[in-house]
Amino acid sequence: MKLWRERFKHNGLFVKMFIITVVSMIAVSVIITWTTIRMSEKLFAETFSITNAKVMNQIRESFESFHYSVVIASNNVLQSGAIKRFLTEDYKDPELMRAYYNINQQMKRVKSNLDVYEMGITITGANGVSFSTDRSYWPVSDDELRRHTITKKTLEDPRRLLYQYDIPPFGGGGEPTIIISKAFMERSAGTIYGAMYFAIKENQFKRFYSSYTSTGNDVVIMNKSGRVVSSNRSEMIGNPAMGLLEHARNIEKEGLSYVNSTENGKHYIVLAEYLPSLDMYLVNRIDKETAIGRYIDKQAIVMIIIAVVSVALIIVFLVSRRLTKSLSRLVKQIGNVSKYDFDHYVAVSGTYETRQIGIAFNSMLDELHEYVENLVQSEKKVRNAELAALQQQINPHFLYNTLASIKFMVQQGGKEEAVATIHALISLLQNAIGNVSETITIEQELENLKNYVFINHKRYGDRIKVNYFISPDSMEVVIPKLIIQPFMENAFFHGFNRKAEGSINVLVWHEGDALICEVVDNGDGMRISADDQLPEFKSKRKLFEGIGVRNVHERILLMYGDTYGVTITSKLNEGTKVRIRLPYILKS
Repeated sequence: MKLWRERFKHNGLFVKMFIITVVSMIAVSVIITWTTIRMSEKLFAETFSITNAKVMNQIRESFESFHYSVVIASNNVLQSGAIKRFLTEDYKDPELMRAYYNINQQMKRVKSNLDVYEMGITITGANGVSFSTDRSYWPVSDDELRRHTITKKTLEDPRRLLYQYDIPPFGGGGEPTIIISKAFMERSAGTIYGAMYFAIKENQFKRFYSSYTSTGNDVVIMNKSGRVVSSNRSEMIGNPAMGLLEHARNIEKEGLSYVNSTENGKHYIVLAEYLPSLDMYLVNRIDKETAIGRYIDKQAIVMIIIAVVSVALIIVFLVSRRLTKSLSRLVKQIGNVSKYDFDHYVAVSGTYETRQIGIAFNSMLDELHEYVENLVQSEKKVRNAELAALQQQINPHFLYNTLASIKFMVQQGGKEEAVATIHALISLLQNAIGNVSETITIEQELENLKNYVFINHKRYGDRIKVNYFISPDSMEVVIPKLIIQPFMENAFFHGFNRKAEGSINVLVWHEGDALICEVVDNGDGMRISADDQLPEFKSKRKLFEGIGVRNVHERILLMYGDTYGVTITSKLNEGTKVRIRLPYILKS
């Protein structure tokens, strides 16, 4: 988990860009897909309605052609005097047989107008006789025919050619039949003397439109009461379709091309046209889902969109990764700079923008280096100036007391002892004042310590013994000037206030890559708080009379870093140990 967080941290820009791109592309793709399908459906509906309107015109023309043939045949029947006499005169058996023969010949001529259609013609007269070219088309008896509602409606409207529907089993045969009927009427007197019936099976009637239907593309012929007379959907035949009738009336009334409807959760396009010759409605109902699904493959569209989006995402991933990888790498390098140092320059590579940032960052490091170098040099100059000033501030009391001690030695006849003290003082002043170098060797610092201790012994006596334990390989190591002497001075003047005598041990040795210097005394000791182990012994800076211990520590940190410095441990009545850690640098 930590590794993933680390990766996300350095690739956050890429992850955010990729997520935003993915979400945007998916949203756009969904909108485009939905819009494309909707526009396709709308275009399909417009196109399909225009195409089907032409189809309906063709169906209407077929019905009108059929109707025209029936009208010609019915007019021939009406105008035939032989048929009129057959239906109105009373015949005896021999005459009746001859009359049937003549009528048969007449009807064959009439039927020739309808030979292209499979239908039968039946005529009935007021004299009780009847004749049919083929009863199989409408197998009803004469008695049934006289009582039939079709006959009743025909006689009620004798001037029109009526298209009616015979519902089995009353019609017999079990097959739906379309009946075109008309009454025989004497026009001058208005007397009705019979009726004619043109019977065509519904399965023959639907041939006028069956070639234009398909799954989801239905044709319905209904009368003005909404009952379906013929349809390619056989389950609808004979049943009312009030919804379609309402749509047909609206289309006829409003002059619409089509209407959209919903039945049982399905969506349809409905086209309708009134057929005056049949006095029926011709309705074309199109199932949107089925019809559109046949021409518009939604699954294919969705799969294509998914494929396009997937390819686009792969390209976006690769391009985004390529564009942000160099930036992420640069950010990681910049983030690691603080872990190392300012010499850790970043690699200048990647895109133009990344290279410019890398160049700017490296330039900033250069400027920072220059600034730090100037600062270090400035601090060094200040420190040297302070040291030089310190060298000029030899504590007069130290000189007065030392010279007074020498005077006393001379008066007491200690000529050799006075000479040695003067020699130690001269050597101490030469190294402290005459040598302006910032660093000296351990050997030189040790000589200063010995001279300083020798003078103090002459001034104050030798109740405090000083021992030196210096490893031979440390004598030529270079250390900052006046690093050990301040702690020796503090041990002399602050470590033995209560104890009458004691010792101070100076130890120097090489440990790894460091030089360890220790000043250990067995004096009074002191209390050191846990948070500050570097007490200020003196704030007044004067050579040989106290240089601040903290000043020594800060000088070491400034010169060599925080891995070096001064640590002090002490216990009351047991003594104090000062440990100085310095880099092991041999004199070149």
